[in-house]
Amino acid sequence: MSELNPPQIGPLLQDRRKERGLTLQQLSALSGVSKSMLSQIERSEANPTFAVLWSLTRGLGIDFVSLLGEGQTTAGTDSFIEVLPPEHTPTIRSADNSCQLRILSPPNLSGAIEWYDVEIAPGGCLDSAPHAPGAIEHFTALSGEFAITSGTSRHLLRQGETVRYPVDVAHSISNPLPTLSRGLMVLLYRQSSRGRNAV
Repeated sequence: MSELNPPQIGPLLQDRRKERGLTLQQLSALSGVSKSMLSQIERSEANPTFAVLWSLTRGLGIDFVSLLGEGQTTAGTDSFIEVLPPEHTPTIRSADNSCQLRILSPPNLSGAIEWYDVEIAPGGCLDSAPHAPGAIEHFTALSGEFAITSGTSRHLLRQGETVRYPVDVAHSISNPLPTLSRGLMVLLYRQSSRGRNAV
């Protein structure tokens, strides 16, 4: 496994951006990272946090692990197994720290299909604004229970059950139990060119 010191990240990101013909402003719009911060990172004047680096790789449509040199190949001639260690799996937490989403899908599928390992603490709620038109979530309760709300519809999801519901309206996932609940969420953007024929 190779290591990458933080000062080397900036030039690598700049190379990937230029390979894709993107300006700083365009990458800023795609990643949500400010243009000034991007410029500082590329000049190695600032080291990106894990969250910022993840946003940039998603915006560039490149694999986070391959950028850091973590990809590993098998001994076969036509086999490739990419290993993402647990500590390198990106994690999103709600402001109150009651909800945790581990991003399991690769960055190049962002905007087409994404999947997450979801953990919600007792009483926690993950509120979401509407996604793109036609977007659908598939949610499986691995343990505990979840209250799923989509628009005006509501369903109590029990362990082992799976629900599918539109998320182009306001929606939420909450844990009504006094114990931690865990689930698998798959977000499918039906209107994307890659995702339109997926179901």
